[in-house]
Amino acid sequence: MPNLKYKRVLLKLSGEALAGESKHGIDAKTIGGICDKIKELVDLGAEVAIVVGGGNFWRGKYGSEMERTTSDYMGMLATCMNGLALQSSLESRGVCTRLQTAIEMREIAEPYIKRKADKHLTNKRVVIFSCGTGNPYFTTDTAAALRAAEINAEVILVGKTIDGVYSDDPKINKDAIKYDKISYLDILNKDLKVMDSTATSLCRDNNIPLIVFGIDNPDNMVKAILGEKIGTIIEN
Repeated sequence: MPNLKYKRVLLKLSGEALAGESKHGIDAKTIGGICDKIKELVDLGAEVAIVVGGGNFWRGKYGSEMERTTSDYMGMLATCMNGLALQSSLESRGVCTRLQTAIEMREIAEPYIKRKADKHLTNKRVVIFSCGTGNPYFTTDTAAALRAAEINAEVILVGKTIDGVYSDDPKINKDAIKYDKISYLDILNKDLKVMDSTATSLCRDNNIPLIVFGIDNPDNMVKAILGEKIGTIIEN
């Protein structure tokens, strides 16, 4: 078995990453490809936690005429739907999982308890954290940084629809420069849209590195924990 550079990892997935080319809902082939690689991480000996967004079902901008708190709670419910989909797909591949929610839903998931999550990870269960932090006005980026700090994750793997961090949106600006390595402070000062500023500051304060990579190639997750250079690494 190869030596892992990172043993306990938190994988941050956007909701759109599960939607495939349709950009909405869940694409079975796409989520299957991602879960195949998560299984490979577990088989290699990694302890894997996941935070997933809900943008494939609901985004705050959809509720622009809606009261913000209500819109945010709807987004939290969307992350739980994605969590259930990931759980089902992983368990169909023989991966033992636990879905934990920041908003209590006893019939379908465990409530988030740090000690339980830690025990599950130690026992090689994949833990999926849904419903963000359970509070409006906080994104799933912040939830990922918070949970990573709580479980002592060694790295946050950030799966994006682009293959790293750029000086500008490469889909709009073809002259955008890709960074192989960048600091948290530069992310904040340059206002680069990797994670929101609260999440970036939380990672900086707790010295948790982030590796940003293209989720269109799920193999990148395996390369990252083995220490291969992919995407962009953000650290102090």
